[in-house]
Amino acid sequence: MFFLNKMFKLRDKANPDEEKPFLDHLEDLRIMVTRIVITLLISTLACFIYKDQLMEIIRKPVEQVWVERHEATLPEDEEISLDDWENALTLSSVSAPLGQYNPELAERWWEQATDERTRRLAEAAVVYRAALKLPEDKQEDFLKSISDDQSEARDLALKLLVSKPTENLNAEGNLRLMSSLKPTETFMLTMKLAFFAGIIISFPFLLYFLLQFIVPGLKDEERKALWPALAIGFGLFLGGVLFAYFYVLPNVLTFFYEWGKSMGISNDWRIGYYISFATTFVLIFGLAFELPVVVMTLVKIGLLSHGVMRETRSYAILAIFVIAALITPTPDAMTLGLLAIPMVILYEICIWLSYFHEKKLAKLEAAEEGERMKRLLSEPDETGEDEEESDLDLTEEGEEDFDELHHDDHHDDYMDYPGEHHSPEEDPDHDPDAPEDHIPDEEKDRK
Repeated sequence: MFFLNKMFKLRDKANPDEEKPFLDHLEDLRIMVTRIVITLLISTLACFIYKDQLMEIIRKPVEQVWVERHEATLPEDEEISLDDWENALTLSSVSAPLGQYNPELAERWWEQATDERTRRLAEAAVVYRAALKLPEDKQEDFLKSISDDQSEARDLALKLLVSKPTENLNAEGNLRLMSSLKPTETFMLTMKLAFFAGIIISFPFLLYFLLQFIVPGLKDEERKALWPALAIGFGLFLGGVLFAYFYVLPNVLTFFYEWGKSMGISNDWRIGYYISFATTFVLIFGLAFELPVVVMTLVKIGLLSHGVMRETRSYAILAIFVIAALITPTPDAMTLGLLAIPMVILYEICIWLSYFHEKKLAKLEAAEEGERMKRLLSEPDETGEDEEESDLDLTEEGEEDFDELHHDDHHDDYMDYPGEHHSPEEDPDHDPDAPEDHIPDEEKDRK
């Protein structure tokens, strides 16, 4: 429930104009889950048709480990493959008893069963296996004692004694022919393998349904831009899967194979455990490479910014290593580094992408602001004459108001002047018998 609440809040932040109640969110979630289930069902059934090819693909890394480890013990100048050596060991186990039973019959069998090169390798395998049963200090002398008429087999056996290939089939582990211990295990493994393959081929649609749920209500131009983003996301996922399949998984298997061999433990790996390990390993790397999609989605909806990502880079790197340590199916440091280092590089790329994204948004906002200012500045030009006339009217009215106000002020001053606002009869201080010398000069001038 906590996870659902967080996801619903993320939807509301991505679309603040389209906030929905909790039940509507659950309905959208039901639609998304239904679409994902139907898509996975169809893709799984389609991949089940090619179950043999899928099994061959998933077993290739472990067979590559087996082949490389054993071919490294064969003489380099002889160009002997592991299949050639296994075939020679099989023939040597038959030719020796047959030669003891009837040499002529054994000779006819050699002529029909193989060619000269394979016969030479099988004869060398016979004397090589015989020499290994002797004490180590006597093995070389035994091979050198072989007559010159069998010099080719003798010389090849001496080379084999130096490189020390395995003398028995599957002596160090049953990796090429892994076994299942339950009646239904093979069928369930095939279904599981088809399911994981279905996830890989249908990943663009799964990602689209998920983004459609997290960021609903997209505009037409945003919906068009979503498809290139989905293509990039699928490319990153496929890149992580291929990186894990071709590089990381063979190295990890080689590490554990050599570790078991050094401890004297037979590497009898079960097919069920191996397929679970390989598919989980590959999918984890594919999902880990989706880090730019997650980060840039958060940048698009405004939950992350370039400044925040740049300032918290050290914490993010620490979190990446912790997450890589938790999700890797192996505890070794090599696998941890192979997963964490690409994630750190992808996160650093996200920081630069967020910088260019914010820079692009700033340019768009500046261009929109410039257009808005141009529109505002162009409006007064269209109504310039009306504004001039109105200014002229306001000026004339202002002059009239000024004259009226000046006249009123002058009138008030005149009326407030002593001796002018009352007549001589109304003035209580007026003395008719007073001489004119007591009259102010201003009054004399007025008279």
